[in-house]
Amino acid sequence: MTVKFSPLLLAFTIMLAMLNPANAAETSDKRMIAVTGTGIAKARPDTANISIGVVSDGATARVALDQNSAAMSAVNAALKTRQVEPKDIQTVDFSVRPKFKHFKDGKPPAITGYRVVNSVRITVRDLKNLGPILDQAVSLGSNRINGITFSIAEPRTLEDKARKAAMDDARNKAQLYAHAGLTRLGKVLTITEDSVISPPSPRFARAALRSEAASVPIAPGETKLQARVRVTWELVD
Repeated sequence: MTVKFSPLLLAFTIMLAMLNPANAAETSDKRMIAVTGTGIAKARPDTANISIGVVSDGATARVALDQNSAAMSAVNAALKTRQVEPKDIQTVDFSVRPKFKHFKDGKPPAITGYRVVNSVRITVRDLKNLGPILDQAVSLGSNRINGITFSIAEPRTLEDKARKAAMDDARNKAQLYAHAGLTRLGKVLTITEDSVISPPSPRFARAALRSEAASVPIAPGETKLQARVRVTWELVD
């Protein structure tokens, strides 16, 4: 059976629904303020990631590879004596490429030798070992440092500190605006975390090192974490 409503009955039903407070949004009459807070937490890093490598040239690929392998084996053996675990050593680049001589008279390039590159990424969990590791690696034949970055192994505590600072910053801003508007803050309506990020840390430029270097001083500085949070308060008289 089909039930039909007259236009008059339908209009009356819609009017009742509009007059019913239960159908109105609870926040329609609320005065609100939304602000974004930023918090920064700092700490000395406790971990370093370094990329070191050996570049070897030889008349043949075999000669270059043998030289390279001997140097890298010595470097890896030295890392074990510095309490660097195998899980913290990872090969990130390995290549064997011919070296060419180019001619200006249109002759095709000629192979003059071969170059072998072998690089590993190392995680150093005791920064007191970082300088000695670099010094020893260079002394044993590593002739390329691709970069050093510092971080915190367990950043959760620092992240939470940054979050609290961001919330305090948001509250201070909201209270300032509320006071200027001759009102005050009520209950918190929404809290949205925008981000918790670590700004890029300084990187040492890629460089070739000489084995006669006496020492490698390293300054880890500070690691920063930044949190952003958006908070909405109700305004009350």
